[in-house]
Amino acid sequence: MDRKALVQRHNVRQEHLDPRSPVSVGNGEFAFTMDLTGLQSLPEAYPVGARDELPPGTLLGTQAQWGWHSVPPAEPYDLAASTVLYDSPRGPVPYVDMVGEIVNDRETDTSQAETWLRANSHRLDLGRIGFRWMEDGAERPLVPADIADIEQTLDLWTGVVTSRFAVAGHPVKVTTACHPDRDELAFRVESPALGAGLVVGVAFPYGSEAWHDAADWNQPESHNTTVQGPERSDQTNGAPTWTVRRELDDSRYQVIITGQEIEVEQTGQHRLRVSSSPSVSTMELAVAFVSAGDGDCLPRGNNRLAGPTPEAGSGTNARTGVEPSPARQVENASAAYWPAFWSSGGAVELDATDDPRAKELERRIVLSQYLTAVNCSGSLPPQETGLVCNSWRGRFHLEMHWWHAAHFAQWNRAELLLPSLRWYSTVLETSRQTAKAQGFDGVRWPKQVGPDGRESPSPIGTFLIWQQPHPIYLAELVYRADPSREVLEEFAEIVFESAAFMASFAHPTTRGFELGPPLIPAQESYGSIRAKVSNPTFELAYWQWGLGTAAAWRERMGLEPVQEWLEVADGMVPPRAIDGGYAAIDVEPFTIRTDHPSMLCALGVLPQTDLIDPAVMRATLSDVLADWDWASTWGWDYPVMAMTAARLEDPEAAVDALLLDAGKNTVLPNGHNRQTDSLPLYLPGNGGLLAAVALMAAGWDNGPERHAPGFPEGWTVAWEGLVRAP
Repeated sequence: MDRKALVQRHNVRQEHLDPRSPVSVGNGEFAFTMDLTGLQSLPEAYPVGARDELPPGTLLGTQAQWGWHSVPPAEPYDLAASTVLYDSPRGPVPYVDMVGEIVNDRETDTSQAETWLRANSHRLDLGRIGFRWMEDGAERPLVPADIADIEQTLDLWTGVVTSRFAVAGHPVKVTTACHPDRDELAFRVESPALGAGLVVGVAFPYGSEAWHDAADWNQPESHNTTVQGPERSDQTNGAPTWTVRRELDDSRYQVIITGQEIEVEQTGQHRLRVSSSPSVSTMELAVAFVSAGDGDCLPRGNNRLAGPTPEAGSGTNARTGVEPSPARQVENASAAYWPAFWSSGGAVELDATDDPRAKELERRIVLSQYLTAVNCSGSLPPQETGLVCNSWRGRFHLEMHWWHAAHFAQWNRAELLLPSLRWYSTVLETSRQTAKAQGFDGVRWPKQVGPDGRESPSPIGTFLIWQQPHPIYLAELVYRADPSREVLEEFAEIVFESAAFMASFAHPTTRGFELGPPLIPAQESYGSIRAKVSNPTFELAYWQWGLGTAAAWRERMGLEPVQEWLEVADGMVPPRAIDGGYAAIDVEPFTIRTDHPSMLCALGVLPQTDLIDPAVMRATLSDVLADWDWASTWGWDYPVMAMTAARLEDPEAAVDALLLDAGKNTVLPNGHNRQTDSLPLYLPGNGGLLAAVALMAAGWDNGPERHAPGFPEGWTVAWEGLVRAP
């Protein structure tokens, strides 16, 4: 397989401004999203839609996994005032609820404490870097009308973006790259406009508690920006360096700007200008972001993209004997690193297929690999919009972790899943206390959290249970990619503590072991009746499979079985079937035809279990495809349907589902899965697509033996390096 040709035929090329589709460079720990100038010159032209009274944000973010901020609270807040006792089969159980409600993803009537606890800590936009124009001593921002003759290409093979345009009649070429191992950007600007008024501006915001915006530009007195320099050192080959120190309450970080023949001056309280010498037509900048590692700014995590470390990119040029500039070192490292990424792990090629849909599906596959590597391979579980912009204040949703990251192991890049999977060990004690307070064993994983793992008040999130088996599933996928003792020992506590909670949460009745009430299934349409919901189809099967998998881990490690796990797994009540198909839950209204058709996950996301009858699931899939409210779905629902269809040996339906013409299944030119104006990208849709395609291509245990069993017979599917699904 010619992987370079496969990847590069899907390079992102743009010749006009698409406000929905900026491109990013990054490394999983850090990312920079740019407009058509190769910088962030036109933030208002790339809006994140306004929500209620909140103004619009921007897609042009600069974020890092370590970059968090908290607004100082008016008083110490805790979850006690939001904790409510709910009746359960075991008696009253405390749940973190919410005084207010969430209606169409919007908070209403929340208390001051709940608002703060849901909004803090939040991800921080680290700074905006964009072109500005100097004229008669005055500086102004560029606007879209200033830009002409546009041509931008993201070369996926190297991770380097080349942007060409004209400003004030001058041609401009900008090369943008991100270092694979450091939170460092390189910008190379080549243009006579540098001597005519084109400069680079750098601006820094305060942190924002807004749902969708990581930057607050209206509180200049609440943070500090100071500049020191220039200084020279051997580490920068003698190039001058300026250090910008940032302080926002307990969040502290530095921005280090390096470049030859440049001048950096502070032109405002939180604004810098970077200009070049008048006679220079090329400006090279390296801009590094460095966490202070205290307060809300975490120490930098350690993730690795697949492949060897590219040492050659940063050393002396063997031909000329000249040490490259700091910016060239970043660019060279990226150009060495991404080919190693693409040359490792799995690959799927559909180009030889006559069906015209194959080329679009291949495009989505390739771009999704890039986007998830940039946004989802870091040391924390990702937020749903990755490192591009904030959603839900940048806090991550653990029920989405599988959708962001499971595919890494399936595509034989388990090292990209490991950093975020290891995060669970840092919140074991917090999660153990949650389980203990509710009278359960083991650990109860939270839903919507920041790095500390503290739950958020919610009338929905704290009642979900489908995130509980996720660490078991993710660890199992890592083990399948690397069946070693080391993997078992590293993740045994996470797997076993997850299973201990699951076994104690299920309660025995004359029918068998049941789940809930209270609970809310993956299909959140039942939030208003959470006090009486029980036995959702997907969660019943997930409990059985997860407990069985945890038991298999004990056997692999030579440990005695935990009989309770086996008894609960074997004794789960069967899900309710109505009119030949599975209901979503075991109580009225049984199935609401909105949001996620999550009962399909019970055979698709999950392998065959004793609880699920394939014939009944086939009828369930047909019923969903015939009549569902697609406008209320989410991007990962389409891979769900594809995986269910594939396991039911209906590959035509699997491909149809992946490419269903629905608003929430839109994939933009940059590869992002758009949902709404206020949720303009949705990485669980990208990760879900990759999980489905891996299953469809490589197959699953005890599945059909034919090549690429999840694809139609007439398709030509070339694949290599994938890991068979459970």
